[in-house]
Amino acid sequence: MIKSSYNVIGVMSGTSLDGIDLAYITFQIGASWRFKIQAAETVSYSEEWKQKLKNLIKLDRNVLEDLDKDYTDYLAEVIRCFINKYDLKTIDAVCSHGHTAWHQPAQKLTYQIGNLSSLSQQIGHTVVCDFRVQDVSYSGQGAPLVPIGDRLLFSDFDYCVNLGGFANISSEYKGDRIAYDICPVNIVMNRFAEQLGFDYDKDGLIAKSGHINYRLLELWNTLEYYKKLPPKSLGSEWVASEVLSVLTSFEIAPSDVLRTFVEHIAIQISRAFTVNSKVLFTGGGAFNSFLLNRIRAQKQFDLVVPVNQIVEYKEALIFGLLGVLKLRNEVNCLSSVTGAVCDHSSGAIYYP
Repeated sequence: MIKSSYNVIGVMSGTSLDGIDLAYITFQIGASWRFKIQAAETVSYSEEWKQKLKNLIKLDRNVLEDLDKDYTDYLAEVIRCFINKYDLKTIDAVCSHGHTAWHQPAQKLTYQIGNLSSLSQQIGHTVVCDFRVQDVSYSGQGAPLVPIGDRLLFSDFDYCVNLGGFANISSEYKGDRIAYDICPVNIVMNRFAEQLGFDYDKDGLIAKSGHINYRLLELWNTLEYYKKLPPKSLGSEWVASEVLSVLTSFEIAPSDVLRTFVEHIAIQISRAFTVNSKVLFTGGGAFNSFLLNRIRAQKQFDLVVPVNQIVEYKEALIFGLLGVLKLRNEVNCLSSVTGAVCDHSSGAIYYP
């Protein structure tokens, strides 16, 4: 039923493996969309789940499908606990991204675990999920999906940048929304922080203590992906084959890798927007003050970091909106962003 107000739970798990983000949001539609995040939290992954999720691209289909069932059961438990903890009574839908296992759009392949129909039965609520598959079948990249939310919820900004496992950006260009993945961020940085015994590089202090290896920096900055025009997107397979493989010819301390990679990120991100523009930064990387300072150093612009709740839960918020748009049978996936043959309303709807 088409309504003017919806209460949904947005659920997001990103490639940086920080955990599962959950946000209970009220959306209202009038002249424009408005939202309020009523409750939100991140459920950290256990070390066991981190290891399982880190190695998904190495699994064959049968093993992955078994893990998909286990992950869906785990996700259902996490969502049930969230509902009970905040005593949520009115839920129109749970809108879940799942967790990306494979993403190779050129081969028309994308697979997010945690999107099985059993999720709806286990939590007893309508579920909207699996937002990428249809777009890839329509010859799209299946990513990024957040830009429709940037357009509808954050139109005050010239650009919206999310610093998660990857940095992605969206903006309006000649009446179309354009968006793409810029470069890896936490999917690489967390890996080297972990080598030093930390989950992540808090405030970029480890990177700040290191030194730039300019030969390595040049190799990263000249990767072929950065010459391509959008639509384009990145996956963990590309990180392994293009970013991490370069390191095999270097003997370099983790702190120096981090310092060099921070500079790489700052250079690539600053190339993505114009001078004196107003840019919204969200995602876990927006808490990395050293990284933000290095981005600021590249170009004159207005860097805006919103309240922590939006920084941390913007993706969960927007996947909630994607689910609402799907329930209304309205466009939630833009061909100008993904390169699909048409705009469309993407996702699967499961009922308990």
